Amino acid sequence: MKVLITGARGQLGLCLQSRITNDFEAIALSSSELDITSKSMVNHAITTLQPDLIVNCAAYTAVDRAENDEKAAYSVNCTGPENLAYAAAILGIPLIHISTDYVFDGESKTPYLPESPTAPTSVYGNTKLAGEKAVQAITSKHIIIRTAWVFSEYGSNFVKTMIKLGSSKDELGIVADQIGCPTYAGDLAQLIIMFADKLKNADFNQYGVYHFCGNKAVSWYDFAKEIFTRQLSVDENYKVPKLNPLSTAQFPTAAKRPQYSVLADNSLPLLGLLESSNWRNSLSTVINKLNG
Repeated sequence: MKVLITGARGQLGLCLQSRITNDFEAIALSSSELDITSKSMVNHAITTLQPDLIVNCAAYTAVDRAENDEKAAYSVNCTGPENLAYAAAILGIPLIHISTDYVFDGESKTPYLPESPTAPTSVYGNTKLAGEKAVQAITSKHIIIRTAWVFSEYGSNFVKTMIKLGSSKDELGIVADQIGCPTYAGDLAQLIIMFADKLKNADFNQYGVYHFCGNKAVSWYDFAKEIFTRQLSVDENYKVPKLNPLSTAQFPTAAKRPQYSVLADNSLPLLGLLESSNWRNSLSTVINKLNG
């Protein structure tokens, strides 16, 4: 099976490339190699490469910047997936598209299911939901995976930011009233590979929306504590900063964050797929990699 991966230089794209096996012929293209916002470029790439599956890892993820850059966010998060969906539909091939917890308002007290009502409260969330809807409207052969709080050894993410800030700050204020499930990009990549393996079967018909995230809900504050505990375990000379819990009101941002971002999906185990990510184990793996 020939798999075209977009957003090849992002966290998920890099994790996917490092894990995909020789059972697949992976063609990974960065945004500079394939601008998914260009319909002509997408059509040319798909026609030339003739993949059997498209995995869209490309996204505009600068949540706060999106508030003043809606056009660019919409272009990448909606127009891009729309172009890929049209190309996939023409070839009759499946499209795996990655989405986010930001399609919800965060007001729930129980985990969000794939069928839960969406109500984004930010430009980023609105553009990602628009991308979902475009994919669903264009091709029936879609798998949309919503995830949250992604971290890895690659790119920019909360884990790397905490370790960097901690090495130069005596104190850090961390939001303690936003709850979610950290998700290791490597585990998400493994789920995508498992889906791809099932898609080799021409009779596969379990298309739709899925949720995948870490297995234990935590606040950003408690996540930071876990990060520093593991960093100290591999670097005994690391000076852990004092952590001060903050409320969302004490840490204003341009975009409104969901207060509650816990995702759940009862259908994944029924398909024999990964149900969730053991983020604490994965965090240790990432910390070890970052420390060489």
